[in-house]
Amino acid sequence: KELLETTAIDDNRIVQEVTIFADKVSIDEEVVRLKSHIEMTKATIRSEGSVGRKLDFIAQEMNREANTILSKSTDMEVADQAIALKTEIEKVREQIQNIE
Repeated sequence: KELLETTAIDDNRIVQEVTIFADKVSIDEEVVRLKSHIEMTKATIRSEGSVGRKLDFIAQEMNREANTILSKSTDMEVADQAIALKTEIEKVREQIQNIE
């Protein structure tokens, strides 16, 4: 109680720290990038020619996004979904290995 009475609270600093924390745990950017990678995957599948390497690269990027989501997650349900996503991405990568 004494500490609170003698210590000045800087409201701007509190807002700044909360904003930084919210940005660190937000997965919005990763979700947007995952959606973009999914659209890129669809377009690549519809394209002509060799697509295997490009699809493999996209899958690697999707895996990175899933890893980031997992590392940022403070919610067990989100973490579980990120693990499930990583599992599915790995299955896709195994299939991509058979594509030229």
